[in-house]
Amino acid sequence: MNILLQLIFEFFKTGLFAVGGGLATIPFLEEMIAKYGWFTADTLSTMIAVSESTPGPIGINMATYVGYITAGLPGSIVATLALVTPSIIIICIISKMLTKFQESKLVKGIFYGIRPAVVGFILSACVSIFLLTLFNVGAFQSSKNILDLFNLTNIALFAIVYVVYKKAKLNPIIVIVICAFLGILLEL
Repeated sequence: MNILLQLIFEFFKTGLFAVGGGLATIPFLEEMIAKYGWFTADTLSTMIAVSESTPGPIGINMATYVGYITAGLPGSIVATLALVTPSIIIICIISKMLTKFQESKLVKGIFYGIRPAVVGFILSACVSIFLLTLFNVGAFQSSKNILDLFNLTNIALFAIVYVVYKKAKLNPIIVIVICAFLGILLEL
């Protein structure tokens, strides 16, 4: 199948079912890693960090990035459009029917039932990011040394940033800029 068609299919599906915002797209992106290998788990972690620290919705930023790294500029355009298209269609349909179904017990029940799934998606994404960032399971499995399981640099940075953030009551934007700067320094 053509890479652009694959991008359209995967991101349309993601846009249709990732209810709850950008973090709810992460399980779908993890599935893309396993299915297509378009990017790695480390790349996903970087995408999340960049998407969370730049303006715009995380899902759109990630779709644009994945599309770009897999198929260049055309890939970024089709992935982004495919991600937002389901929302546009659904919003148009809902706006036409909102007054009719606003007080419907069925509609209220559907939204009541969707809430736990959304929380589950977001919690799953948070746990995945936490594990990916602070632990290195691959290195541990190959060496069997317990210290290789922990990404000590990231754990130390996490602890320092958390303590400084809480004690100094820094603006989150300043924390993001400091962390971006530290990430650049540590990767050089």
